[in-house]
Amino acid sequence: MRKIISLATAALALLGFAGSAAAQAPAPPQFPNMTFFITGTPGPDGANFGGLEGADAFCQRLATSAGAGSKTWRAYLSQQAMGGKPAVNARDRIGKGPWVNARGVEIAANVDDLHTPEKNKINVETGLTETGRMVMSRLFVVNYHDILTGTNTDGTTFPGDKDMTCNNWTSGGTGSAMVGHHDRMGLNDMPPAKSWNASHPSQGCDNAALRRTGGNGLLYCFAAN
Repeated sequence: MRKIISLATAALALLGFAGSAAAQAPAPPQFPNMTFFITGTPGPDGANFGGLEGADAFCQRLATSAGAGSKTWRAYLSQQAMGGKPAVNARDRIGKGPWVNARGVEIAANVDDLHTPEKNKINVETGLTETGRMVMSRLFVVNYHDILTGTNTDGTTFPGDKDMTCNNWTSGGTGSAMVGHHDRMGLNDMPPAKSWNASHPSQGCDNAALRRTGGNGLLYCFAAN
């Protein structure tokens, strides 16, 4: 009987310690004024976010965890006219700007500046996550600089004859998606290597293929209001 009581007492002590540790866990960083971030975590199924609506909800959830959930968040993704879906341009979904990162640094004043290489300020130091951290790039041992976009350099979608959006963001396996380099770095000095939104297609849509290409299934998220 004493042994059973001792075990029960020990179990209660462990539960109490776990509860105390959880209570003392620091709250995630809060950035209520943030209007732009790169997702600090990938989706659960590669490039399959359940379409544009699911990708927007993913951005909204991460923004809420960082104290910026009062804004309407949109993923910077285009949708192709295929499979019964209409064409949607990423540039038309994200509001008018200006947009600032978690540290208050302006990324772009408006949509036109965002799509002008000389005026767009997304780079390895300013392309921060919702928690204010830098995204691993070609400067790190692990490189996740490929960010999913499915767009041309001007933020418009591709024709529907070739999959460039992982089946409009519903495929976590076969297919391909256009990605951009948030660090503006590549294998050479050609414009695609330095493009934040249209560098090259991914090798596939599953997590392994996205990482093999140089990414991790991350998104750009913008506050649309």
